[in-house]
Amino acid sequence: VKAVVLDPRNDFPVDQVLTTNDVQNLIQLCVTRLLDTTNPSLSTIKMQVYFDTDYANRGELLSEQHRVLEGKLAPVVRDITDSCPRVRGEMENVYRKIVSYVLLSSGLGSPTDIEVVREVTAALQSVFPQTELVTFISLSKKNKEQQLKNLAMLVTGIRLYNKECGKGGSSIDDLPAILNEAIPSATRTVDEGLSNCHRLAYQYTALLESMQEDQHRHTQLSSFKLKEALFNVRQYEAFLCMLLSDAITSAQEVEKLNVQFAATMEQLKNTVQNKVSVDTKEVFPLFVALSNFWTGFQDEILLLSFLTNMTRNLQQFSEIQSQLFPEEVLTALLEGLTVKSDEERIRETMGIRVNVSDFKNREWLFPETTDNFDELLIQYHGFCAHAIGVKGLILPGNPAIGILKHKERCYVFSSKEAAYIFAQDPDKFIQLNVEKAKEHAELIHLLELHHQFEYLAPYTQARSADKCLMKPTTKCDSSTQTDTHILPPTIVTSYEWNEWELRRKAIKLANLRRKLTRAMQTELSHMRRENSTQVYLPKDVSTQTKRDNSSSVPRPQIFLEGLRGGSSPTTHMVKVDLTRAVDEI
Repeated sequence: VKAVVLDPRNDFPVDQVLTTNDVQNLIQLCVTRLLDTTNPSLSTIKMQVYFDTDYANRGELLSEQHRVLEGKLAPVVRDITDSCPRVRGEMENVYRKIVSYVLLSSGLGSPTDIEVVREVTAALQSVFPQTELVTFISLSKKNKEQQLKNLAMLVTGIRLYNKECGKGGSSIDDLPAILNEAIPSATRTVDEGLSNCHRLAYQYTALLESMQEDQHRHTQLSSFKLKEALFNVRQYEAFLCMLLSDAITSAQEVEKLNVQFAATMEQLKNTVQNKVSVDTKEVFPLFVALSNFWTGFQDEILLLSFLTNMTRNLQQFSEIQSQLFPEEVLTALLEGLTVKSDEERIRETMGIRVNVSDFKNREWLFPETTDNFDELLIQYHGFCAHAIGVKGLILPGNPAIGILKHKERCYVFSSKEAAYIFAQDPDKFIQLNVEKAKEHAELIHLLELHHQFEYLAPYTQARSADKCLMKPTTKCDSSTQTDTHILPPTIVTSYEWNEWELRRKAIKLANLRRKLTRAMQTELSHMRRENSTQVYLPKDVSTQTKRDNSSSVPRPQIFLEGLRGGSSPTTHMVKVDLTRAVDEI
């Protein structure tokens, strides 16, 4: 409906209420357009609607998947956390529910497979024996939920390690091997679609350029909807590029996960080896890491499946190309024409750039003078800003020619001549592009013109008053606010207008002059009043009256020899003084 109303060729007064005839005309035009299966424009709009409603980036898709999984597991978690078993049979029932939760949350195997259930139960008992249920039940609800998640990751890591060691895990698919095969296949499919898009876009562009150069060719090809077909191919190409970018990101993520998973598995093998018992502080974090990496593999499987479905479903919107232009028809039309690719067009203009001195009030950006030149947000999806409105063509722009910055928006061009013409009056050509988008509504999304149509002045057309059922009424919400008192208040609170009130105050003041206040103390009231005295608190004062000093003097070392006597009857004593001199210290 918006596409039909915006098209100026349909002459709808969008600034007025539609008459009954206008409504009927609008319905007829919309139905006719919807039933026209030979118009590529309708297929393009359907493609845009499908992509907008179904496409989601990595973060959105994974968060939604995790939310759905948590919603499915919520009843099981609630049964476990709300249960208060008393007897042994109830304990075993709760333990079986924990086994089911661990199996369902990991997604490794079917819960109806007895062999898988036994494997999960054995792994769970190794880290959470049934005797620990009493402690588990005493926890709060939040702590129970957290412990359930930790147990699920530990059991998943143990099962993956056992699979690596050949001791189980037969029901676990080899996700890394599956991804290593599926991602190149999906990328190849998208690449083939892109190659076909490029081929058709180059051929359609060559035909449209020949129509503008040769009047005979224009008459011959005017019946073909070449512009609409070109827009369809370019939109399909843009969507495939987004999917290809996601596939490349997924391939890089899988490669990183493969390296991390293999390194963690090798570290776990070296830690466990053939030991009978291992410290849980060493192996439990490794088991959790294995579980997280495997969850990453599962996420990439989901993303790859989503990208594959999007690629397959988008293909139906480009099938109209083969219906309108069979291979033999297109080959005949292209006879004698030179088909140029986008790369060839850009190569032809390399080395040619705008001379800034030719423009006084225009800002031009070049790679050597602009930081982050490759990251600038280019208008019209990087297509030439001049060719869209003037020629109705979508030609690739070459930023090396020069990027024109006009009203904080950047524009590129396919040639130096187009840049000069556009720069003379940018607003005029921007409006031409808007008018072209009105005629072909699919350009609004393809060229990213939503901001233009958000503030676009409606297409007006004079109508006679008798054709309108009622005139439009313009309504708006408005409000005003004024201060209660603009000037500061000058109210005298002591003012009295009543004469008798003034007299009462005068009498009260006159009586106070004759009043006396007396006080006496009796024996009963003696020592009963409150007294308080303020004194200065003692302060710490210290005085130094002497100073400490020291000097180093030699230590006396005197030795006596012969005190014990000897063989002779006379004692001969020898005194030896080994004390060092003062100047040697």
